[in-house]
Amino acid sequence: MTKLEICCFSVGCALIAQQAGADRIELCASPAEGGLTPSFGTLKQAIEQLTIPVHPIVRPRGGDFCYGHSDFEVMKNDVAQIRDMGFMGVVFGVLDEEGHIDLPRMQQLMTLSGDMAVTFHRAFDMCFNPYVALDQLTQLGVKRILTSGQQQNAELGLPLLKELHQASQGPIIMAGAGVRMSNIHKFIDIGLTEVHSSASRIMPSTMTYRKAGVTMSADNEADEFSHYCVDGGVVEVMKGMLSLTLFE
Repeated sequence: MTKLEICCFSVGCALIAQQAGADRIELCASPAEGGLTPSFGTLKQAIEQLTIPVHPIVRPRGGDFCYGHSDFEVMKNDVAQIRDMGFMGVVFGVLDEEGHIDLPRMQQLMTLSGDMAVTFHRAFDMCFNPYVALDQLTQLGVKRILTSGQQQNAELGLPLLKELHQASQGPIIMAGAGVRMSNIHKFIDIGLTEVHSSASRIMPSTMTYRKAGVTMSADNEADEFSHYCVDGGVVEVMKGMLSLTLFE
């Protein structure tokens, strides 16, 4: 059966996803930046409260995936901490200036990961050559690759996703970015065994007092009185659709 990984930006949302039938959680902070490393408090609460596998992302900042010395040292510390806390997996990715896999740095992170399953995240979609990257990540021992097929969304990337899935001699190819109820069958049809979705909805603030004219965001148009959260009903339906493939 195809597995469903849900991207969650809080432990509360992860608990909703777990109850709705998700197989695994990618735990992140900062949805506006595409996911950053969760705080220690979030990691600790996740270990204590969640029973399905949780794979935290290690990404020290937004933007590209070519890191300076300080950022990379932070990544090494975070990977080691996540390992020592007992997580089953971890998510990261490092590129060099030319858009290739940064092999020396990836090898360091792989060593620090110990027995954790490593997912190479959508830095893969910024790679110069996805076929060379697949071969390199295979040699590194990466467990899975989260990718949209090097397109803005995974539905547009279906042709490359299919090719990567058929070519891979190691990493699981997991489709992510724009995977929804309406198109999830397309990823099943090309043979993928794992998909990744945020299955999110906008939750309004519970505050009744709303201060006008003040914002905490650099984006003055941002709605300070709403936040992303997992929609448990969507997760449940998506999981049900994946379960149906067992009987087809």
